[in-house]
Amino acid sequence: MAVNGHIVRDRIPLSTTPSALQVTHERQDTYRIHVTADPHKALQAILDELDGRRAAVITERTVAALPPYDDLTRTLQQHGLLLGTIAVPPGERSKTLDTAYLLLDWLSQLDLARRDVIIALGGGMIIDTVGWVASAYMRGVPYINVPTTLLAQVDAAIGGKVAVDHNSAKNLVGAFHQPRAVISCLTHLDTLDTRQTSAGLAEAVKKAVIASPEYFDFIETHADDLLHHRLPATETLVRAAGAIKSQLVGRDPYENDLRRPLNFGHTVGHAVETTTGYGPVLHGEAVAYGMVIAADISRARGLLDPATADRITHLLTALNLPVRLHQLRAEPPIDDVLAALGKIRQIRDGSLRFVLPLELGTTLIVDDVTEDEVRAALLRTTADDLPAGRP
Repeated sequence: MAVNGHIVRDRIPLSTTPSALQVTHERQDTYRIHVTADPHKALQAILDELDGRRAAVITERTVAALPPYDDLTRTLQQHGLLLGTIAVPPGERSKTLDTAYLLLDWLSQLDLARRDVIIALGGGMIIDTVGWVASAYMRGVPYINVPTTLLAQVDAAIGGKVAVDHNSAKNLVGAFHQPRAVISCLTHLDTLDTRQTSAGLAEAVKKAVIASPEYFDFIETHADDLLHHRLPATETLVRAAGAIKSQLVGRDPYENDLRRPLNFGHTVGHAVETTTGYGPVLHGEAVAYGMVIAADISRARGLLDPATADRITHLLTALNLPVRLHQLRAEPPIDDVLAALGKIRQIRDGSLRFVLPLELGTTLIVDDVTEDEVRAALLRTTADDLPAGRP
């Protein structure tokens, strides 16, 4: 008898064992990271990655007023692939469950199907929010990251950690959901102001400290070119960041271990963002300050050579990043930062991990940093007369 369709034949034996069943599922995600200074090549890469699938574009209102948005939507329309577009308010304060629910409602009204693709066009807020929405909609639909900020190109768009913020903690509601592709067009960076550029460079410095002395040397040598988005330095910066993060994430893509050097600077950085209300202090600025605190704690423990600690601080300063508490756009009270850290410790079942640099390319991940140590390090960034070599 002729049969149309796909036959699936199983012969699973009857289980009679009284012991617990062992269940194992493995998943492997593969995607490409494109880096180009040619907008036309970037658009072609998006079309190639879509491979004929329809796309819904999610961006923020600032980006929607810029050429990259018009170029992308026009190209998708010309190829009959545009399902719809939506723009949310800009800034970290839009990285919320309310925004996520709005986007989920919009996707359902758009009749986005499981084979269709969401395109996240924007900075870290859009990348994180859209990634989480894509992970939740229909139990997971594909998405492509088209990062338009330096921070997103060197960090947020890569690795599949997606989340929205909660009042009690940053990135509290999240998932692991890898993108279908990442397309970084370097000309998009021309729309950034100097503060946003510096914030992005903080995440590049983080990778250099934890994993690549050569990358650290490169950033030191080309700091001025990087602050002004000059080629070829910026292309090297973005490509190298993608290679470094991909290797680090690949070792433990779902954070089963939780001991990840990529969190360098983020422990105190997240507390600063939470305390200041997710907005006045940019993510990269908070991470830069968090790196200073972590390096200071490591130096105080005798683990980090003072010359290396100074070198980290001096590079951050050269990149116009905050290394003193008063240099943050909104200066949080020290007690509030410590309280936020206490909340993070509570959420993480009593464990508060710090990534302490030992030397460039080597870190120690500990969970025994005391409140007194953090307070002392915070206070050292407020003193009028600091010891030699302090920030």
